[in-house]
This record gives sequence, C-alpha cells and structure tokens, in this order.
Amino acid sequence: MDVISALQFLKLHEIPQAWVDAVWDVEFTESRPMGDAIEEELLASGKKTFRNLYQCLLTHAAEQQSSGRHEGSQNIWALLGENGMTVKSLVAMLSFFVLAGKTKAASVQQRVVGLHAASLYLLLLGIPGSITNKGFHEVLFDTCLNLTSHYWPQDCGKKRKKDNLKTSQAEVKRSKPHRREIQEMGVDEEEEEDELHFSGQDLMQIRNAVVLLVHSLLKLLQTFSLKDIPQSASNCTQIFSKLLYFEPVIEELNFSFGQDLTNLRSIPEMAFYGLQLLCSPKHGDQKESLRRVFHHLLYVILMMNKGNRGRPILLIPSQAILDIRDQAIHFVCHLVNELKELVLPFLQILLQHICIQMVEKNEFRTHGAQAVGTLISHMANTDYACFIKWLFKFSRHSKMVCRLFSVDVVMVLLGQPERRPEESQDQELICFLPHKFLIHNLLFVRCHDHSPTVQGHALSGLAQCLELPSLNATRAVHNLFSSSGIQTVLQEETAEGSTSSQHTQKTFRTLPFRTVEISSTDNLGCDAKDNLAVLLRRVQDSKTNVRKSALQALVGLLKHDVIPMSQENLSVLSERCRDPNVSVKKKALQCMGELLTAKPECSVVQRAWLQGVVPAVVDSENSVQEKALEAINQVLLSQVKPYADSCHMDGSQKLTWDLLGLLCNECQNLSQYFTQAFTILSKQNKFTLTFITNLISHTDAAHAAGAWLLLSKAVSSYSEIPYGKILDAWDSMFSSKDVSTTTCCHILCVIGGIATHLNEETKERIIDDLMSELKTFTLSLEVISTAIETLYRMGSSEDISKTQEFLNHHCGELVSVCEAYISGIILSESGAQNLNEDLMIKYLHTLGVASLHCPARVTKRMVLLVESVLTTHSDKLADCQEEIPASLPLSQFKASSLPTRVRAHGVITLGKLCLQHEVLVQKYLPVFARELEVSTEVAVRNNVVVIMCDLCVRYTNIVDHYIPNISTCLRDTEAVIREQTLIMLTNLLQEEFVKWKASLFFRFMVALVDPVPAIASLCEYCLLCLLLKKNPEMFSQYFIECIFHFNSYSKHKSYNKFPQSEREKAKFSLKGAHQREKRFRIYCFLLEHFTDAQRFNITNKINQNVLACFADEELPLDADGAEILSETFRILTLKEMKLQTMTSPPRGIAGEEPEEENMAKAVLQAAQKKVVSEVQKKTFIENTVPLIISLKRQLEQKRSPVLKDLMAYLQVTMQDYRNEVKEFFTEDELLAAEVEFALREAEKRFEMEQQKENYSLKGEPKTFTAQSSVQGCPVRSRPRFPFSFATPQPPHPAPLYARQTQTESRCVHIRSRQRVRDQSIIVERTGGVNTRAISTPKGFSINLTFDEGVSAIFSDQRTSLGEESSVLHVQSHELQLPGLRQWNVQSPLFKKKKH
Repeated sequence: MDVISALQFLKLHEIPQAWVDAVWDVEFTESRPMGDAIEEELLASGKKTFRNLYQCLLTHAAEQQSSGRHEGSQNIWALLGENGMTVKSLVAMLSFFVLAGKTKAASVQQRVVGLHAASLYLLLLGIPGSITNKGFHEVLFDTCLNLTSHYWPQDCGKKRKKDNLKTSQAEVKRSKPHRREIQEMGVDEEEEEDELHFSGQDLMQIRNAVVLLVHSLLKLLQTFSLKDIPQSASNCTQIFSKLLYFEPVIEELNFSFGQDLTNLRSIPEMAFYGLQLLCSPKHGDQKESLRRVFHHLLYVILMMNKGNRGRPILLIPSQAILDIRDQAIHFVCHLVNELKELVLPFLQILLQHICIQMVEKNEFRTHGAQAVGTLISHMANTDYACFIKWLFKFSRHSKMVCRLFSVDVVMVLLGQPERRPEESQDQELICFLPHKFLIHNLLFVRCHDHSPTVQGHALSGLAQCLELPSLNATRAVHNLFSSSGIQTVLQEETAEGSTSSQHTQKTFRTLPFRTVEISSTDNLGCDAKDNLAVLLRRVQDSKTNVRKSALQALVGLLKHDVIPMSQENLSVLSERCRDPNVSVKKKALQCMGELLTAKPECSVVQRAWLQGVVPAVVDSENSVQEKALEAINQVLLSQVKPYADSCHMDGSQKLTWDLLGLLCNECQNLSQYFTQAFTILSKQNKFTLTFITNLISHTDAAHAAGAWLLLSKAVSSYSEIPYGKILDAWDSMFSSKDVSTTTCCHILCVIGGIATHLNEETKERIIDDLMSELKTFTLSLEVISTAIETLYRMGSSEDISKTQEFLNHHCGELVSVCEAYISGIILSESGAQNLNEDLMIKYLHTLGVASLHCPARVTKRMVLLVESVLTTHSDKLADCQEEIPASLPLSQFKASSLPTRVRAHGVITLGKLCLQHEVLVQKYLPVFARELEVSTEVAVRNNVVVIMCDLCVRYTNIVDHYIPNISTCLRDTEAVIREQTLIMLTNLLQEEFVKWKASLFFRFMVALVDPVPAIASLCEYCLLCLLLKKNPEMFSQYFIECIFHFNSYSKHKSYNKFPQSEREKAKFSLKGAHQREKRFRIYCFLLEHFTDAQRFNITNKINQNVLACFADEELPLDADGAEILSETFRILTLKEMKLQTMTSPPRGIAGEEPEEENMAKAVLQAAQKKVVSEVQKKTFIENTVPLIISLKRQLEQKRSPVLKDLMAYLQVTMQDYRNEVKEFFTEDELLAAEVEFALREAEKRFEMEQQKENYSLKGEPKTFTAQSSVQGCPVRSRPRFPFSFATPQPPHPAPLYARQTQTESRCVHIRSRQRVRDQSIIVERTGGVNTRAISTPKGFSINLTFDEGVSAIFSDQRTSLGEESSVLHVQSHELQLPGLRQWNVQSPLFKKKKH
C-alpha cells in the first residue's frame, strides 16, 4: 500500500478549510468541533489504519533516504501536493486525534489512536523538509511529547477503595491532598483523572503505543536538531526523566547504545538513550544540555518528584525507585567516562546539589551519601580535592540537615581507598586528599556541633572509623586522642561558620542548578586531653542520642587502645548503665559487653563490667533487667564446665572465674544484686543438675571461692545432688584456718541450702560444730551472721512451734553467753580498762543477731546492759537483779568510757532488740533522738539514723513523731551522716512510710545547697528521679512557703507555722544577704522543673498571698517584710519564672530553621504562644497591676529601697509589652511614664553597647586563643574563634549558641549579646564584577541565600583554606551609624508639671 492510499481514511479532502484554519489559529491548544458525522467516522478509525500509515511513511522515508536526491525520487511533501492534500490539513487532522485522546474520559481506543497519531507526527518531522513545508509547530510538538504522561493512567497499580469501584464515570473531581508521597512521576498537578479502570490487555495496548511514540521521538532526535528550539529540548529532557519511572527495569542496563533502536527493550532504557542523544552537540550547546540533563537526574538520584513548581515531594523508596536511582547513577558515571573533562564541572554541581537538597530522613541520607561516594569515585584527584574543599565549608552550614549529611558523606568516603597526591597536583589541594583531613576537619568537628542530632551522628561515625580497614584512618583517630600533644582542628561550638539561610521565606523558589559557593572561617586547635574531656562530657549529655553515640565512640577508643584503660574512663561507662533513659541503659550494657569481649583479661574492664551489669538486674524497666540477666547468664553461667586437673580452660572459662573471684573479694558490695539475679534465674530454670555438678567439681580448684559463690545461690534448686563433697568441704573448713571469710559465708549458705535434705545425724553434727564455733567468738562478724542463719535453717521444720523451741534453745544459749560476758565488762570496775575491743564487738553482734530469733529470751536486764554500752549507770544495775526499773532519760546518765566502735555496735544491737518489742521502741526512741543531738561520735550518730529509719518501717506511727529529729541530720557537721540521712529518708518517702509533713520538704531543699557537691547532686537525683514522679505537684505546692521559711519569716498567717525548736531554726535558716545565692539556687531549681501551668498558677498565688498581703497592710513593711517583698520581686524577675511557651522559639533545636515537616508544629507553637500571651496579659492587667500601683505608693511614702526592685521587675516584665505601657497603667500615668523612661534608658544602653561592638568589629577583631578563658569561669573555657563577617540574616529570636551539657552550662558564662544588628552586606574582593551571579540594581541591599532563591557564584580564584579572604564591609546608606549626640534627658515628672 502506498502513502496516498494509506492517507485516505483521514478524509483530508472532506475537511473544511475553515476548520483547518481554526485549529491553526488556536495553535493546537484545544480541539475544534467538526461535523458530527465526520467526527464519528474519524473516531471509528482503528489503530490498524494508523499502523499501516506509519509503516508506509516509514518505508517511504527510508526509500527517499537510500535513493538520495536523485531526480527520480519524489519526497512526501511533493507527493501530498500533487494529490491535493495540504500539510496544514494533515497536521490539523493528526492534532484532532491527539487532543481527542487527551481528554479525561477518553477510552482505550482513543488513547491508543492518539498515541499513534502523535507517532505519525513525529515521523513526519523527521522527514527532510518538515520545517520548510511548515509541518513543525512547537506547541503540537510539546503536546505530543507530553502524551506519555497524559495517556497512561496514573492510578494504575494503586489500591482503590471498595466504595469507589463503580465511580469510574463520575464527573466530580476529587480534592487533591496537601502533601502526599507518590511513586509514579509525571502527574500533572493542574488536573486529576477520574478513576477509570483498565484491564491488563488495555494497559498493554497503551504501553505498546507509548513504545511506538518513544521510538518515533528517538528516531527524530537522531536526525532532527533542537538547537533552535531550546524549550522543546528542555521538554524532551523532562519527558525522558519521567519515563524512567514508567516501568521497572528487570536487568541491568548497558548504556553503550548503538543506532539500532530495536535493541532497546524497556521504556526506561529508551529514556536513558534519549537523554544521551540530548547531550550531543546536535541539539545545541553541549554544556547547557548537560546541565539540563543533570538537573533532572538530580531528583531521580534524590528520589524526589519535582513538579513544575513547589517543593520536591519525596517518593516512597520502594525497590523499583531504588533500581531507577541506581541506573541513573550508573548513567551519570557512563557520561563522565564518555565525555571526560566536558562533564566534570557539572558532576561537581550535581554532587553539590545532592548535598544541599538532601532531607533529614535517615534512609534518604544513606542512599544519598552512597550516590555521592559512587559519583566521586570517577573523579580525578584534583576534582576530588575541590569537592572535599567545598564539603568542608558545607559541613559548617547553618542548616542542621546539611551538617548531618556531611557526616554521612564523610563516612562513605572513608570507606574508599585513600587518594595519593600526584606530582602535578596543586599544593593547596593536596591537604584535602588524605583520610586524616576528613576525620579531623569534618567528622570530629561535628562531634562539637550545637545540634544534638549532628553530634550523635558524628560520634557514631567516629566510632566506626576505628573499624575501617584503612590504617591511616585509624591513625588519624589516634592522633586526636593520643597524649603526644598533636594538635587537631576543632571548631568551637559557638561559631558554626558564616553560611546563610533563609528558611523564613513563605514561598519556595527552585534552586538554580549552579555551583554553590560557601564561605568558611578558620579554626583553632585543641589538644588530645581536651578532646577526651569533651567526649566524656558527651557521655553525660542531656540528649539521649548524644549519650548513646558517645558511649559507642568511647568503647571504640578503649577497644583499640586509643585512650588508657583507666578506672576513670571505665567508670563513665558503668555509670551509664544506670542512666535515666532506657535506651541509653541498654546501649551501655551492650557497650560493656563489647568491651569485655575485646579485653577479657583486663581486670579493670572486668570490674567495670560487674559494676555496670550486675546492678541492672534490679532495674525498674523489665527490658533492662532481661538484658542484664542475659549478659550474666552468657558470661558467668554458660561457661561453667566440668573441672579436672589436666583440663585446660579457654579464655571464656577463665574470664568467668576471674569475674567470680572479683565478686568474692573486691566487688562484694554487689552481692545483693547478684543474689537477686540468681533468684530470677532460678525461677527461669536456668540451673540444671549438670550445672550444679560442674560447680561442685570446681570446689577443689584454685578458684574454689567463685564456685562456692555460685553454689550458695543455686544449690537450693535441686534436692538430688552429691552432698558428700559439700560435707567434706564443711569438715575441711573447720580444720583449715586458710579459708577466707567470704568463702566461709558461702559454704555456710550451701550447708543451709541443703539442710532440708540431710539426715538427723548429719544435722546434729553440723549444729554441734556451729555452736562450738560460735561460742568461741573467733569468727568474723559476717561469718557469725551467716552461721546463725544456717543454724536457723538446720532447725526449721513445718511445725513452727518446734522451730521456735529449737531457736529458743540454741540461740537462747548464745544470748545467755553474751549476756554473761557483757555484764562482766559493764559491772566490773576494771572491765573497761582490760577490754578486748574486737571481742566485745563480737559479743554484741552475736547478741543482736541471735536475739532476733528468740525474742522471748531477751530480758530487761539484758536490754539495760546493752543500753549501758551507750551510758554508764552501773550502780543501778548492781541493785537490780530481777526487776529493773524503766530507763532514765539519757541526760541523767554519765558518759560511757567504752570506745567509740563498741558504742556504735551497741546502738545496732539495741536497735535489733527493739525490733521485736514495741515497748522497747517507745522507751528508747527518745534515747536515740537525744543521742543524735548530743553525741560527738560520728559512727554512733550514723548508726542511730540507720536504726531509727529501720524502726520506722515496722513501727511507722511511733517513729513518725521523730522524723524531724532524723531530718535534722541533713545539716550534720559530717558529710557521711548527711548522705546517709538523705538516702534513708528518700527510701522511706518512696515507700510512703514517711509523708511530706512539717519542715521535711524544706530540709530536703537545704540539702540542694550542701557544701559537698556530691551530696547536692545526690539530693537532686533523689528529688527529680525518685520523689517528684510520685508527687508531681510537690515543688509548686511548697514554693511560696520556701520564701518565708528560708528567710525565717513567721508573721504570715498561713506560712511557716509548723513547730520548730530554736536549734532547728538556726540550723536550717538561710536568712540574710550572705545566703541569698543559696536561696536563689533553690528557687531556680524548683522553677526549672515547673510546668507552664504551675508557673502561671504560682505567679497568681504570689500576687494573692504575698503582694496582696503587703498591699492590704496585712503584713508590715518593716525590715523583715521589706526583705520578703524584695526577694519576691527578684523571684518574679527570674528567667525561670517565664512561661516556656513564651520564651522558646517555634524553631528547631538551638535556633535552627524548621524543616518542612516541622513547619506545622512551628505554626501550632506560634498560635499557642499567641493565645497564652493574651491570657497572661489579661491576668497581669487585672490582678498584678493594681497591686503594683498600690505597693509603689506605699514604698514611695516609706522611701523604701524595695522600690528599686519593684521598678526592675516592671522593666523586665514590660519588655514584652513595651508599646502598651500606657494601656496597662491607665490608673497611674506617672508610673507609666517612669516605666517608659526606664525601658528607653535600657534600650539606649543596649544600643551603645552594640555601637561599641560594631566599632570594634570594624577595627582589628580580637582573636581568642584556645587558652583564653571567660572571666569568672571555674574551668577552662572552650576555644573561641575570630569573628567573621557574613551576609546579614533575618533576625532570629535568639543568637545561635553552641549547645552545652547541663554540667557545662553551669560553669561557663555565655555572653548574652552576640548579634550585630547593623544592616550591612558583604562583598568579597575577587578581582572584578564577574563574581556577580545576577544583575543587582544599584542602591538596593540584597541577601544572597544558600539553599533557596539564587545561589551566589563566586570566582574560583579564591584564597586557600588556611588564608583569610579579603572582605569589604559596606555600611547601608539608610542605616548609617549616628555620631555621638548630646544627652537631653528630662524626668517624666518634670514633663507632667509643665503641662
């Protein structure tokens, strides 16, 4: 079939010329109607006819091309003219089918026909003479290109809702979601398709038609130049970028395309070929083509959907999206290999824009960093060094995600082989090649970032560096922390570089695909000791992720011997096992396990592991308990194997017995936790008969102490075990004197554990042995307690009466022996002189322990004897044989001449006697309380505190009256007693044996300002982590009363009315100006942990209960009242008193600009702030202002100095309402004028300070060295860096400070005024005007932004990294600094009198 015959179905002869002209007049933007009959007949044409026409044209074009321009050949354009067919008619008719298939309701047939018509049009354009014969129209060409996105159903493959299955013909448009994540690209944001549903066969037809269209486009691009139509070239690039997502690619693509299009099987493969064709010189400036292609591939690599306008939308990173991303990266690498030097500048730009447009999500950052690493591997050393130089500056960008992503890129680059400098390499760029530069100048500096997220990520990366195969990377980390004094580049946390950002803009503007230039500042060095100190502070950081990452980094340094394995460094790790955060505790446990695995033979590591893991078995979080138990089971239990002299223990077994040996000796304080762990494990059936048998085999080894320790915990789990070896060990224990005290206790525990399984004969033998040893009083105190406990187990039975009879007999015998010895010492005149102190203590200890098992055998004489250990009244005892009178008050006794140790043990024994007798408790509590007051012996007072708190558990109501006596010890002269009292009272408050009554809360507050920092810190922990959780309103409930109590003011009708002795008042008083600092430390501590609701309510209560009392003259304005009022105004001025909603900016951490996903939260915070501000303002006007006016008048009448504090309070408060002062104080115009005057004066002072700072900046800036310190700082401050000039930014609510840990923030004084408010621009001297990226009108100041708007393009002829660039500071004409002016200050009172 020839071409003319194939064209007959289009009925070009029947088409009215007017319709053709109308179609051309509207430039193919809309479909023009024809007659209904003609339209129906044309639309009935099938795809077969179009296919035939396409083949005919294709054959004719091939024949014309092969025959050349011979006279016998006739081109298609002449053929059309000879048959009366115009090109305009043919093009108009093809556009009719194209536009018909573009409608939303188009059927499958119409879509397929439209695609074929578009293919025909593109084929016609490829025939020579198409432009000469006016066949090309740019609008129709672009319309045909866009058909791939219009015709393919966008909801294909999506899950539809069941209730929408029958709404395919619905005409109502669905509302578009505000933000959505999509996988398919190419959705036209102007329109949305109705939900039409296609079968698989329908979709295959459309897909084949799309393939034909793309083939036609590729054929066209091979011959047809787009050089003169750059807009169409741009559209082609966009279409090919969208086609990359058309269908998944099954196999890896080969980008070495040939001329044969039949080898291209998938549409994405055709798209890549199209992009490659567009990069050829045929289609215009090759550099501009590369820029255009790379710009579109940028969003493919970033996995984003970039529409015609608006921000890019993140795609769901499915496997198909990841595959296309990988193919795009390989395609870029292919272009780099093919085009070499031509493409390298655009590769740099591509890498820069990948970095600058990266989002915060971890998955996207990971894939982005991998893409950067893959692309940069195709760079030569010089280009690589240039990019690293740019990355170095980029890592100091003010946007957090940029600094975060720079860490990801560094970690990927460190995984690549290190670059070696070349001979012809630029010397200034050589420093950027080694891995050392990446670690020191990019990674480690980010460990000091002001953002916790960046800090944590950089610390994690630092830990990973030690695991890298690169020896240079490991050496670089060693250099940072080695003690050889090597200096490293360390950026100060308060100076993050002079990059600029304008996230406050409401509209989004596309970032031009150009080179992104960033300025940077030089840094100062810091030694290895400071680096380690900073890392240790990071382990105690206030942010969870920072602590976790710092732990990992610290463990890495310890594992690889970068820092010493000292007790100080390891204690930091073990302390984190008790971190308030659960995830940090788990991380610390994991780190301890890793370190123990790496250093199993190090005793310091073993000790730290025990101190960190074992106490975690009693953690309040079950998951932490389970992790600790799992570690104990794995390290201590699973490695117990049968022992023989000839066997060799491996490293794991040796570690197990080393740890058990530490538990028996140096770490005996962990025995309670270890016992709890075995109690839990025994319930989980972790102790098998084989395990116990294996343990018994170790009882003869050198490490037998550890075996007895485990046996003492596990032996009671099974009844049928070989007892013979245990009994042999029992016999050898008595015959040998070399058995340690700890092992004796463990053997006794084992004997007690198997007591129920022994026969009567064996029991009697063991009981006789125990009694004989106990009566010798040669055992240590620990063994005595364990032996009596074992004696109890030997005599215990199901019949309680028989058990008690056994105890009364044997323990009573011990009690009698002790009584006889003690009476001989006490009643003998020379007993005290010939006293054996250690023996006396053993008798007292045995009496106390044995009496707990036989309370009936305790006589009054015995009690009085023990009391006599504390006091001497032997004449009373000599006359009393049977009936002893009640004890006299302690003040009537003479002081005892016994040693302090004996008296201290006597207190413990007397307390144990009281535990079983309530009458004795009532009798001796006054004695104990008096002893707390008059005793000068530390051990005695300490034990009295312990005994009274123990008695409180059993006799709560009786001891409750003596809680004030106990709490008085919080101000004891000895730190050990203050600490013991604090711990004991906290335990009682936790278990609610004691309530917050009377003065107890205020005495706890005084402990917050204890002179010993450790006690103050312990008190803070007890209050915040243990007690405040049980009573969240506790701080606000007692806050106002703290003001009166600590100032010893008792004239208020409600506050500070609880009973106190003068001695107690004097002890806990913080009255006076010399103790004001302590009082305000307490106030600030309380206010810091208020909620905003509590701050708001406490302000109102202060108005009602303090200010109102003075305003109504309920409280006198005498000297004490003036102090209270002055202190109240000072408290109201505290920054901790301000609502957090009002003071915290609606931004990210540390003043960072909010990301897109956080914008809604920022808007909500701003709205909340506005509402709270209105409520606060109303409350202030209605409640506070009348009181202030009244108080001011009273203070003026009395000429009180408190007036200064009142005005200072008003000045601070009215700063937020500086324009509404007259509205607030309408009743007192004079006060309003004074407040305005004070605000103006404060503002003038601030402006003068700013002017001085500005002038100093224009001169020679002061450079702070690493050794300089802030005045008044008790520790060395962090290094400061020179001031740098930067493009002025929109005003932020607060200066961008380096974030410091809680510990650092208390010792480092941060300057409060850092910003320079002068309006200026920065012009860098680069040698000429060629550095300007855009045309700037004269007389206008501009802000050149980094990531939005227009990127500043600077000359490449810049100074090196170590040099300072020349900077010109230009002052704005509109805001020139005024000269010095004369003061013209007039009192507002004088102004009023003139009126």
